[in-house]
Amino acid sequence: MTTPLVQVEDLTVDFGSVRAVDGLSFTLEAGAALGVVGESGSGKSASASALLGLHRGTGARVNGTVRVAGTDVGAADEAGLRALRGAEAAMVFQDPLSSLDPYYTVGGQIAEVYRVHHRVSRRAARARAVEVLDRVGIPDAARRARSRPHEFSGGMRQRALIAMALVCEPRLIVADEPTTALDVTVQAQILDLLHELRRETGTALLLVTHDVGVAAESVDDILVMRHGRAVERGPVAEVLGAPREPYTRELLASVPRVDAKRAPRLPGPRTTGDEGVPLLETAGLRREFGRGAGRVTAVDEVSLTLHAGETLGIVGESGSGKTTLGRMLVRLLDPTAGHLRYRGKEIGSLPEKGLAPFRRELQMVFQDPVASLNPRRTVGESVADPIRAAGETDERRIRGRVGELLERVGLDAGLHERYPHEFSGGQRQRIGIARALAAEPKLIVCDEPVSALDVTTQAQVTALLAELQRELGIGLVFIAHDLAVVRQVSDRVAVMRHGRIVEQGPVDEVYGSPRDPYTRQLLAAVPALDPALAATRRAIRRELAAA
Repeated sequence: MTTPLVQVEDLTVDFGSVRAVDGLSFTLEAGAALGVVGESGSGKSASASALLGLHRGTGARVNGTVRVAGTDVGAADEAGLRALRGAEAAMVFQDPLSSLDPYYTVGGQIAEVYRVHHRVSRRAARARAVEVLDRVGIPDAARRARSRPHEFSGGMRQRALIAMALVCEPRLIVADEPTTALDVTVQAQILDLLHELRRETGTALLLVTHDVGVAAESVDDILVMRHGRAVERGPVAEVLGAPREPYTRELLASVPRVDAKRAPRLPGPRTTGDEGVPLLETAGLRREFGRGAGRVTAVDEVSLTLHAGETLGIVGESGSGKTTLGRMLVRLLDPTAGHLRYRGKEIGSLPEKGLAPFRRELQMVFQDPVASLNPRRTVGESVADPIRAAGETDERRIRGRVGELLERVGLDAGLHERYPHEFSGGQRQRIGIARALAAEPKLIVCDEPVSALDVTTQAQVTALLAELQRELGIGLVFIAHDLAVVRQVSDRVAVMRHGRIVEQGPVDEVYGSPRDPYTRQLLAAVPALDPALAATRRAIRRELAAA
């Protein structure tokens, strides 16, 4: 009987008084693939880091037994860990920008990893770096190896991290949320790459993800975690097709489905007296950046409408112009050309002073609530800003209103004095929504508001937005690269590519019978919860790439 490549027995990881991993045990055979799924805070990443001894020196307390490729990780000295990392086991992290040194070329960094484990010349190491960059699909690898990380797109940086992990031909790759920040087509490319590398090299894969669909596309077995413990483990088709545990069923029920029609909604209250006048309307909207030969058109001739109480989804890949369009809709960016009308009034060409009457009614919820909340101010003070801007000076009334808003988005009014770092990602996003609501808006543009959240928190935030819209009659523009989430929340959808809208219409029509080839390409890249369907789609993508 062969010894498993990875053996974890009764693993516990404590950060101060918080137990992140609680008695976890599992094995992983050589060449196999295991997906570790669960909500944020379930202990997934803490468990994965323990496989390479990454908690050492951090203050975390690690107990139990972890063996990887014959190395007892807990008992190994620093030399033993260095020999393990890279050569036998390698890690691919979620954020390639924080994992790659901005001052050095990508190829140079990969070559340095190779030289740590092999006594070769710099020239030979550079040649090996070019070889693995070419293997992971970096075009013109010899030239791009001399580029620095900021010169790569997000998907290319993630490929570079995978190349760095592969350079020493490890027996195990640990991938921690490797596709979270990527749009669906690039995500599909990375998942296909990992699958092909496993098939060709026999490398084992431990994939950490909160996206159950990503796991279904990529692994043989699934381990479901909650509160640091293993809830359920089994073959991916069995766990996803017939989950035994209530928590697994709850997790799967929260996953948005690209093939599920949206349930009909009751109409919300009307917020405009002119029933025939759209809440928001654009015609030929355009935005350019730069001048002369360096001029770039980010949004090109976009025309759309939004009515009160309606949700318009905007989807497309990174760089398609979605965020630029969203910022123009609330006049955080000035249009270069075209018309922008709010409740029938032209606001696209108004100077800043002329926008004052509309600022409260046009609000935006941003993708990263950490960046949009001042870390030095309490959340109560941040939520109160729009109330004070409206002229309210009575502190007792301001505090009462802030408490009402926090409760309205599902938080305790008593959290007024806490700071952003004391909240989870989902809670911070709720705070961002509360701040937008403080202005009593008629229109909210949500820019990737759930992209960094796990599926259950996503479901909570999208349900909150739907409830607020139903009660207040707010018009919503929902920008996202996740097509399944957009289908779940939207009445109509617009598909963007290279700054233009290539297709728009009722969400069920666009998803059910897409006319544009690009829309069909996006939908084909969405992860499928059925492993058999995922394999079929992967084969189709492989054939298209070879054609």
